Amino acid sequence: MASSLDYTSPSTQFTFDINESTFVKKDNNNFINVLGVQQLNTLDNVSLLDIFLSANNVIEPHYHQNAAELIYCVSGSITVSILNPFTKQLLHYPLTPGQVANVPQGWWHYEVATVDNTHLLAIFNAPTPEVILGSDILKLTPASIMSHTYCIDENEWKQAIEPVKPSIFIGPPADCRKAAELTSHPQVHPQYQFPQYVPYQQQMLYAPQYRYY
Repeated sequence: MASSLDYTSPSTQFTFDINESTFVKKDNNNFINVLGVQQLNTLDNVSLLDIFLSANNVIEPHYHQNAAELIYCVSGSITVSILNPFTKQLLHYPLTPGQVANVPQGWWHYEVATVDNTHLLAIFNAPTPEVILGSDILKLTPASIMSHTYCIDENEWKQAIEPVKPSIFIGPPADCRKAAELTSHPQVHPQYQFPQYVPYQQQMLYAPQYRYY
């Protein structure tokens, strides 16, 4: 437990209503609640995000520089995608209720809800989960650096990322026309039609179907 905390103080907290702590909200079906040491001061090296998503909504690509993440599916279904920095493989793990995926600290990952009313818990081994978002990387890295580093046209790069808003967290944006197309015509993005869940014991046998090169 946190050694600096005075457990005799009237301000010591042992309970909290996470429904009162919204972290980010896209709409009534897509939002994230947060619980960390700032909400519950007796927490020590643990925090969580309470995540609600509808079909085809995405927790944008990101990584947590200070914590590993355990993703637990409460209801609905989700596909967790993780970039293994050692094998350079992008791995996809479909989860249904009661199943988990573990994301090591600092690994690039994202989650896509595959049905409506999906509910997740993201549990971290840190008192407050820190995050670096893909949208922030795209918007805050100077276009001149991207152009010079990757030998691309600077104006074309600026045009390509112009619609990206920083700190999206849950995508696509509510005003995205492509999002409406995806909802009515899921085949527009066949990469979101993931394989059926494979039990853990068989994952090594069937692993190639979760790998995209």
